[in-house]
Amino acid sequence: MTDVSPLGTVLGIWAHPDDEVYLCGGLMAAARDAGQRVVCVTATLGEHGTPDPGRWPPARLARTRAWELRAALAVLGVTEHHVLGLPDGGCVDQPFDMVVGRLVDVIEEVRPDTILTFGPDGMTGHSDHQAVSSWTTAAHIRTGRSARLLYAGTSAEGHERWQHLFADLDIYLADGLPVLTPRADLALEFELGDELADRKLVALRAQATQTAALVATIGEDEMRGWCSVEEFVDATNANPDRRWTAWRPTVME
Repeated sequence: MTDVSPLGTVLGIWAHPDDEVYLCGGLMAAARDAGQRVVCVTATLGEHGTPDPGRWPPARLARTRAWELRAALAVLGVTEHHVLGLPDGGCVDQPFDMVVGRLVDVIEEVRPDTILTFGPDGMTGHSDHQAVSSWTTAAHIRTGRSARLLYAGTSAEGHERWQHLFADLDIYLADGLPVLTPRADLALEFELGDELADRKLVALRAQATQTAALVATIGEDEMRGWCSVEEFVDATNANPDRRWTAWRPTVME
């Protein structure tokens, strides 16, 4: 896809700051450039997303990540953003119906044509990602609206191209991941041109607490290339029975 206009109004529902840029930053920017409405929902502020909690205690990291996310969304042209304020690493412990109800309210207000979120596997196997997938899917069903629900996916061809990075970074947190989809079976494959790829890289760099070390490790060109394709599968074609043991982070105060 190069023309995003068929997506109409886009609503993305994600777990942590930076999920949205990694998985649909280019698509969101292109939609905004085309004059479409784009709304982003973030469940948590990722206050435990650091290997150095001494330097980054939860309150400080939450504040910083909120600012970083604002800056990243500004780069992409996204001005409508909701934070649910749920605990990082604790999404699976939240009252299911309460959170789904909040998302139903958002969907009813936004009236999206396309909803983007994680698949049941949570992409990396993170329990927060899996919870967000479950909530979003339930809210989509509950509203009864005709919005198309798309899950972030990984094509077999794309994984083969970048498997050297995946092996080095160890980003998958459960056995059986990633879930690979033949390219021909993707519902949406959005290839970023040079300008969008540069813009997405700027948005990722804006979230420096999460991305600075990665960019320094693999280099800007590699990072830009890796993130230059965004892939989605249609929720109606996903396997709802495929689950993994959720990974739970160790919360360090």
